[in-house]
Amino acid sequence: MGEMEEGSLVNLEAVRSSLVRQEDTIIFSLIERSKYPINSRLYDPINSLLHFFIKQSEAVQAKAGRYISPEENAFFPDSLPPPMLPPPKHKPVLHPSGASININEKIFDHYLKTLIPLVAAEGSDDGNYATTAASDLACLQALSRRIHFGKFVAEVKFRDSPQDYTPAILAKDREGLMALLTFESVEEAIKKRVEKKAMVFGQDVENPESGNYKVKPAVVAQLYGEWVMPLTKFVQVEYLLRRLD
Repeated sequence: MGEMEEGSLVNLEAVRSSLVRQEDTIIFSLIERSKYPINSRLYDPINSLLHFFIKQSEAVQAKAGRYISPEENAFFPDSLPPPMLPPPKHKPVLHPSGASININEKIFDHYLKTLIPLVAAEGSDDGNYATTAASDLACLQALSRRIHFGKFVAEVKFRDSPQDYTPAILAKDREGLMALLTFESVEEAIKKRVEKKAMVFGQDVENPESGNYKVKPAVVAQLYGEWVMPLTKFVQVEYLLRRLD
């Protein structure tokens, strides 16, 4: 099962530690995707091979119990078969009304339109559709897990200081909640950290002074600043709005 289960150390420090580890997974998945050009035939809107690949992969993973975990959110939740494993017996961490939040449609759209052109290798098509689709799925799942982890961040913050959030929740004040959740200095520190990690993980080992990277470190910082963190906070706000239901 996942990391965030009732009975485990569910606090802000544990959540932040998980988010830091997830940075590595995201960067390595982007590096893997950078091996291939865009390969646009995968994304044909009428007959999308990527859609087919993701649906079939999620179906197998669902049978194995992947989506029993509240940390995992499917891109095609309506197409999932039941798991072959029994449901967990532990008490859930997330409030039931917010646990079902799923913004994978937004994540998928941003990934296709914004991120792939920034990380794909030069060239238009190399015919490696299966391996490209597999790397796309790895990226999408890593990003989805990180962004939807906002539900756990929101739950822990609410438990720690319910008096800070309850008035804005009752007033349905999205802007007020967003202000409570925004810490610019922390966000800048995260952007600097992921940029540094991208430099270390993606450097040219044989010629480290060349300044060449498998994925541009500035792109990773941009990804976090303009997409990952804003969407995570969007999830947090949506979760908190349902927290008192």
